[in-house]
Amino acid sequence: MTVLDGIKTRNFLVIGRVGMDLSPDPAGTRTRDAQSMMVAMGGSSANIAAGLVKLGCKAALVTCVSDDAVGWYCLNQLDHYGVDRSHVKAISGESRTSLAVYETRVDEHQSVIYRNNAADFQMSVADVEAVDYSGYGALITAGTVFAAEPSRSATFRAFELARTAGLPIIFDIDYRPYSWPSAEVAADVLSRAGAMADVIVGNDEEFGFMAGGIDKGLEKARELAGSSAAIVVYKKGPEGAVTFADNEELRTGIYPVEALKPTGAGDSFMAGLLASLSEGRDIRDAVLRGSACASIVVSKPGCAPAMPTAIRLQAFLDSHPGPTPV
Repeated sequence: MTVLDGIKTRNFLVIGRVGMDLSPDPAGTRTRDAQSMMVAMGGSSANIAAGLVKLGCKAALVTCVSDDAVGWYCLNQLDHYGVDRSHVKAISGESRTSLAVYETRVDEHQSVIYRNNAADFQMSVADVEAVDYSGYGALITAGTVFAAEPSRSATFRAFELARTAGLPIIFDIDYRPYSWPSAEVAADVLSRAGAMADVIVGNDEEFGFMAGGIDKGLEKARELAGSSAAIVVYKKGPEGAVTFADNEELRTGIYPVEALKPTGAGDSFMAGLLASLSEGRDIRDAVLRGSACASIVVSKPGCAPAMPTAIRLQAFLDSHPGPTPV
């Protein structure tokens, strides 16, 4: 099937972590001053999956969680959001489900991520080989899944199996330095993953990192679009995005909002982009709707809880003055 044919099945297999997020409550409180915390599901891949389901698609997650109270919380949250967790394995031992403590504030924002001996990195080749890829239309993953073994080899194996089954591969670069043994390893592995992907989404720093310098990022995105990927989205933060598709370069703006926090925007963008393409919308509209989803999430507490439904997204678009000019 073509890339868009796969996306239009509206049934996604998502590989990568699910975790627990804690944020000081109320919004604006510093962690050091916290008296109470808001708890929510987190993890890039789980957020993307939840965002897709809230926008009317189907999504199944493939990962590992620790067989303890935090892991059980994550399993319950996947059920809450309607994400299929039949490929999520609870594991015993010393590995632990990831925990993020982040502030719902923009000024002097602090995010503290606990990923020592992370459970999701224990996903194995056997885990991904147990999946029936023919039951899905596309595979999605975020770059952190490649940061350690056995998860790295397992995900590359999943790419091979998806390709054999005819599924397009959708890759969010999602470079998190704290997860990797070195920048050199990360650049090599993420470049390998990017070369295998049909849809690639990343920001200017991430493409620049893969290219060996932020000033080379746009050219790296252009190169991937010309050689292997059908769609490449180069995000530029407040300056919008450049999208490469169908031998064209498309520039789009953002939907300005008063942000409460900087987290969750990328996950919501990916969900909005893919859900919009799955509805048959053109690439410009899909990118703009993804940008609108990102704006909605940064304007509300939480990540997965802030992901919009289709009704909420349309209400935002109807009431907003529109994207910035480019």
